[in-house]
Amino acid sequence: MQIDFHHAVTYVAARLAGFEHEKAEIVAYAAQYVDDASSSGTVYFENKALYSRISSAHKMIDPRNAQELANHLVWVPFHFLPGNAGLRPDQEDPEDFVEKIICTPRSPIAEEMVRNVIENQDRPYGLHRLGVAMHVYADTWAHQGFAGVLHEVNEVENPVETGDSGVFSTPGDKIKLDIIDDAAPPLGHGRAYVLPDMPFLSWKYDNGSGKEIRRNNTDDFCEAADELCKAMQRYLAKDADAAVSGLADHDKAAVRKLFLTVQEENGEKRHQRWLQAIADGSFGFGPAQVPYAPRGKDSWKHQALGTSFDLAVHTYKDDFLQSNWKLFHDAIQAHRFYVVHDLLPTYGICAA
Repeated sequence: MQIDFHHAVTYVAARLAGFEHEKAEIVAYAAQYVDDASSSGTVYFENKALYSRISSAHKMIDPRNAQELANHLVWVPFHFLPGNAGLRPDQEDPEDFVEKIICTPRSPIAEEMVRNVIENQDRPYGLHRLGVAMHVYADTWAHQGFAGVLHEVNEVENPVETGDSGVFSTPGDKIKLDIIDDAAPPLGHGRAYVLPDMPFLSWKYDNGSGKEIRRNNTDDFCEAADELCKAMQRYLAKDADAAVSGLADHDKAAVRKLFLTVQEENGEKRHQRWLQAIADGSFGFGPAQVPYAPRGKDSWKHQALGTSFDLAVHTYKDDFLQSNWKLFHDAIQAHRFYVVHDLLPTYGICAA
């Protein structure tokens, strides 16, 4: 999924779940920032304070993608959450490691992840961790069938659009997809290009086992939006087992309509259309302004450090410890530790 879903749709789902604007903004910003927080290392301050951070993303052209440990620490916990074939720990599960770590929508692992976030929301970074979890949870629909490691399971052959959008239907598109399939490493859905990320797309491909896979992204994305809303309703109820309603019918229809009508390959353009729809009051919570700046003076990083650049030494600000940027980085560290060290091992998965 791209910024249109991770930021705008997450904001919509949060508001419709019952969050007020300011808190929904935090959840949505954190959800998208998972894709933008690609820097790691220690931040040094002039008063000798230090802050150590990790990254939650690599760009597709990044030498770290050739490093198995880097993949296990970024792609596996943040973008391709292992699905254990949709099985619980008490069920007989696959013996093959790669089969266990293939991403599966709404798997027991994903549900346990959401439960843990709900049950530990009293942390200072609770809202930020919710946003991180909503990113990971949503990706289990878009990234299903792929794994966050370099492996032939991620092979994609004969990718082709089967719907009528026409965005990927020209002879030139076929050539482009074939070139990407041959050139991209078999990491995640890299060989499928952006086909899994397009909300309006129906498509098919042959997977690493030679099986034809057919995908209707609109159906998957609508289900994901509804399940995010339910998860956030349970978060507000402070009850991971609460009976909740999810999206109301008219909001479901509005979400589906936007998915189907905003037929742009460029995620930023789709994002702007979503932000305009939110500003126009297209959903049950009324009109709202929801900007997102991953860098620059309006970004969380700039607000926390006074700059978007990584300097040798930063000026320490009195409110740094309460800044959204610092709390987000606390959240991704907490998330990764929980997933890698607590959650996955209960399913027999050793992922770093």
